[in-house]
Amino acid sequence: MDFELIKQSVPVLLQGCGVTLQITAMAVFCGFLIGGIASIARLCNIRALRILAKCYIDCIRGTPLLVQIFIVYFAMPSLLGVRFEKFSAAVIACSVNSGAYVAEICRAGIQSIDVGQMEAGRSLGLSWWQTMRHIILPQAFKRIIPPLGNEFIAMLKDSSLVSVIGFQELTRSGQLIIARTYASLEIWTCVAAMYLVMVLGVARLVGVLEKRYKTDGK
Repeated sequence: MDFELIKQSVPVLLQGCGVTLQITAMAVFCGFLIGGIASIARLCNIRALRILAKCYIDCIRGTPLLVQIFIVYFAMPSLLGVRFEKFSAAVIACSVNSGAYVAEICRAGIQSIDVGQMEAGRSLGLSWWQTMRHIILPQAFKRIIPPLGNEFIAMLKDSSLVSVIGFQELTRSGQLIIARTYASLEIWTCVAAMYLVMVLGVARLVGVLEKRYKTDGK
């Protein structure tokens, strides 16, 4: 194994790690906003919104992220007449994908709260949204921290798919180095190790948050 090559490649790969984390953080944040809205729409009393949210969730969860990336980057310019930059296309595709999964996570978390709490809030004169905001959602959030952490980890790994449109994140950085040096074993080992470190770091952070919220709830 060529350790000198690894030493020279690490700075480039670390830069790719930073881009990967940036895409993942933005995608999960935007996905949380999209998913939160979609989950509320699925549970509201307006039938049209429920159907629209379910169609979005089913379509996104039923198609591969790779295809969604191709649609955003290659097909959307033909449909909208606007071509997204590689970074924007990557974030949009990953955000829309993450939003569908987060929507189901949030819906399950909300529905895990005893229905009597909604009835109690309404009996106190609170509206449906006020009860959701002040009573249901704070409790549901504590319960969805672990699955949200899993979604972050899944998106961290799935973000490697944006390399297919030539965007230089960690996986693409590794591909470019290999194309120049032909050192597949050394570079892919480094790439795998960096993904492992990031995933373990996120898992550790999620564990700390989960423990903190459990402590606060006692």
